[in-house]
Amino acid sequence: MEGSAAQENPALRRILLTLEYDGTGFSGLQTQAQSERTVQQVLEAALGKIPGARPKIWPCGRTDAGVHALAMPVHYDTQDRIPVEKIPYALNSLLPPDIRALRAEEVPLGFHARKSCHWREYRYRILQRRMPPALDRHRVWWIPQSLNLIPLRHALESLVGTHDFRAFAVKEERSTVREIYRAHLEVWPTEGGREIWLEFVGSGFLRGQVRSMVGTLVEVGLGKRDSSSMRHLLEQGTRKDAGATAPAQGLYFVRAGYQPYRH
Repeated sequence: MEGSAAQENPALRRILLTLEYDGTGFSGLQTQAQSERTVQQVLEAALGKIPGARPKIWPCGRTDAGVHALAMPVHYDTQDRIPVEKIPYALNSLLPPDIRALRAEEVPLGFHARKSCHWREYRYRILQRRMPPALDRHRVWWIPQSLNLIPLRHALESLVGTHDFRAFAVKEERSTVREIYRAHLEVWPTEGGREIWLEFVGSGFLRGQVRSMVGTLVEVGLGKRDSSSMRHLLEQGTRKDAGATAPAQGLYFVRAGYQPYRH
């Protein structure tokens, strides 16, 4: 389609959209068999109301139910003549308030939001304080117990590099070998406690991988497993050997890169 489309229809444009969404009310990004409310379903319905737009999107990746996105790239094709800088305004007038188009740009017809992507970044937010949150109850994992960050950081370092992440994969039929370029921990003071950000940049991630890694790292921080167990999991572990899957609401798709990753 990419190579012949321009010759068949020179008016066809490929648009790269950057989306922000609150995943709380969505059953994930991709269209589901039972017609659940998903990001793809809602966005394609909005595109279907724009004359000339082809109501089919290709996202950079996928997010599960309850997972949020700060800057998710998707592309679609269109024959409309809306100036590219006005596309977000046109779409946002048709979208519900929990999803927003932040920006749009025209890209070559050979560009693909997923296949052209070099790396993806995720962030996981953990709130540590005695009392549960009200405002961020759908946006963080509240853990009232204290986490020891020294072994947690040590375990986090073990994830960097090319490994077989099968111990952290959920229902994965593809190869489970992936490369993580960066695994980082940030701490932010909050009212009555602190917020911990676990950030991961990688070539790609398996289904459930980030949340499984976070659940295992939290067990290290709680003293339920040794930090050295992370290396064992990467070398010969299975999913039952790793920690529980962290809740969806703390996970964010942060951004994607279309050039090789540089620290």
